[in-house]
Amino acid sequence: MSCFKYIFFLFLILISCKTNTKQHDKTLSYQVDSYDFVIAFGSCNNQVLPNVLWNEILKNKPDVWIWGGDVIYTTAEDIAVMQKDYQKQKRNPEYADFIKNVKVIGTWDDHDYGLNDGGKENSKKAEAQTLFLDFIDTDKTDKKRAQEGVYFAKDYAIDNKIIKIIILDTRYFRTALTPDDLSRKKYKPNAYGEGNMLGKVQWEWLANELQNSKASFNIIVSSIQFLSSEHGYESWGNMPHERDKLVNLIKSTKAKNTIILSGDRHLSEFSKKEENGLAYPLIDFTSSGLTHSYSNFQGEPNKFRVGKVVSEKSFGILKFNFLKNKVTLQMRGENNVLQQELIHQY
Repeated sequence: MSCFKYIFFLFLILISCKTNTKQHDKTLSYQVDSYDFVIAFGSCNNQVLPNVLWNEILKNKPDVWIWGGDVIYTTAEDIAVMQKDYQKQKRNPEYADFIKNVKVIGTWDDHDYGLNDGGKENSKKAEAQTLFLDFIDTDKTDKKRAQEGVYFAKDYAIDNKIIKIIILDTRYFRTALTPDDLSRKKYKPNAYGEGNMLGKVQWEWLANELQNSKASFNIIVSSIQFLSSEHGYESWGNMPHERDKLVNLIKSTKAKNTIILSGDRHLSEFSKKEENGLAYPLIDFTSSGLTHSYSNFQGEPNKFRVGKVVSEKSFGILKFNFLKNKVTLQMRGENNVLQQELIHQY
């Protein structure tokens, strides 16, 4: 009898251990985040250089890919050459496979616009716009074909939530920058109030998009950096009144959970700024350098930087969790390696 009780006791212990293991596994499954929507984005892609990141981007199962500018490196001096440069990128086997698997949208920057650091003075900008829209497979009847500039907005509805992606054009209407002849920096800020980044029509359009946004998250895509500007290259800091105008517009329209995505710099970094009158910090996520990067980066000031600068080839990922009202922002590189991450709860 005593032997029977001992065996029965061992049996109860085994059953108990198995049950606890299942409960532990169930608890772990709840701790692993699931994501309702994934954005991938990047910039600075030279069509004559290898891009080893397309397959790595797909591993993150993005719902959309956003070009942040410099899709190719070309010039508007010869539109026929520009067309061939776009065709070379479009026929790249890895990219051709990539666009079969994910929707592509985006904006341009100076090197696909066709004029280095260029703005409204580009005499071939209309022709360049047609080629850019062709490249991203814009329908022939799309209203972007009839407007000046490549700006547009698109809502993505997921269950009862909306993510609005607002694509800006910081080239077509931008007025002149001020060279800095007193330091080693390339540009210095214009006198406050002088210059225009987006142009009257685009500003009015943007105000309307933000005012009428029903989105839980508003993602603004700017080819150039918005918060970081101490480096003296192109940024919204070249026209501080225009930067203030956008911040005030976000505040006045009460646009929810606005995040800015930028490129241009051949490096990646997170910038974050608390704004009076804004219920959340403004984040500028820069992802730049798909085929080449600022590999000899030695440092530069950015009072809004969070974390470190990534000067390796990289792409950006944003993962949205609506239940937790959380966004996970990631820089990833070759072999899909996580280079840096910023998690923000709204």
